[in-house]
Amino acid sequence: MTHLLMHPDHEGGRHAQNIALRSGQARALAYVRRVWDSACATVRNTARVESRQHAHEDLAALRDRIEVTPWRGERGRTALRVLRAHLNFAEIAGGRLHTASERQAAEVAGISRQTLRNAYESVLKPGGWLHRTRVGHGREGSTWYLDNGPGVSTHPQYSRHRTTQFPPGPALEEWSTPETGTSADVDSTVISRLMAHDAFAHHGLGSSALVIIGALYSRPNQTVSELVITSSVSRATAYRSLHRLANHGLVHHIGEVWSLAPRALEGFGNSHPEAVTDREAVPAHGWDLIADQYGTAGIAANRRALHAAERAAYREALEQLSEHRSKALVVIHEGRQVMVPALRPDEVPTQWRGPGGVVLNPVTGQVDPAWRVASDGRLILITPYDQRSYDELAAAHIEALREWESVA
Repeated sequence: MTHLLMHPDHEGGRHAQNIALRSGQARALAYVRRVWDSACATVRNTARVESRQHAHEDLAALRDRIEVTPWRGERGRTALRVLRAHLNFAEIAGGRLHTASERQAAEVAGISRQTLRNAYESVLKPGGWLHRTRVGHGREGSTWYLDNGPGVSTHPQYSRHRTTQFPPGPALEEWSTPETGTSADVDSTVISRLMAHDAFAHHGLGSSALVIIGALYSRPNQTVSELVITSSVSRATAYRSLHRLANHGLVHHIGEVWSLAPRALEGFGNSHPEAVTDREAVPAHGWDLIADQYGTAGIAANRRALHAAERAAYREALEQLSEHRSKALVVIHEGRQVMVPALRPDEVPTQWRGPGGVVLNPVTGQVDPAWRVASDGRLILITPYDQRSYDELAAAHIEALREWESVA
């Protein structure tokens, strides 16, 4: 296995190969041993998923854990949408290990790609909820693994029975106060159904209204004080979101108790006969009309169109790279401009190549010490300023290609 990891053609050993180039073979082998020991410890401490039913039970337990976790602040609520999108992908894949691109996750979560990355880097990855095990390339998305988040619990927690949860991480930018407890209770399935709609975009109803709908669906008839705990929003945000939803007839309140309208999940509001509502409240007639009122209609369609254009441009760039396209040479022949394609690296004339990767001078036929042919057919110029051997230059060339592909 070590021999395979240190081979320059194998992507899995890239980091070990970099260590060998910078610090020597001994340090690279020591790194491989440490990673192997860590992997063995992880396998020993991980429960086996023995069947598809077991995998679904594991994902259901993870969903319950997500639902009882306080997601405070706008950043935390955005992270909840991203995490629920990845849980959808995991349920389709049948396990915590799944494949998804950033564009796919952004479309499902109903947010921009940059907002998605911010949620990855500031909340989900530091909090131990999500790990990227492999970066996507070409038509393949990245490979992700869903984890259990911060802390270790010996007893499973469920969102419907006497829940207690760990305090939030500092990345959420909000700590529990006497006003907000350390437990939550939302229905993430409802949030997953609604979060991609334009009505819940940033300048629409927003993520706070989304989690309040999820909390009221999970536990009907709650006061504002209870909603502050179950939805993990501040009191001011709860009042603001409830009044916004009430203006569309999506929620009602009798006294201090709030509840969802009968068809609120479809975006249709009504007027409860016993509810104390604003006289100017106009019942909603679907999420599309609500998005029109807030000026957010079409955001999801524009995002999908942008992502489709980016995918097409990226794939075209990969095709050009694979074909080694370069600018053509223009010569004047008999008064006309003639396009002469540039020599491709894999079309180096055979008469130039000597044994062992040497390059023969086409004029004298002697070995030219300033040039070598790499294993992929490219010419490498070795100048007097180069202090590295040919093998080191070839390895650096392969590493540069990998870095370019990773950035692309």
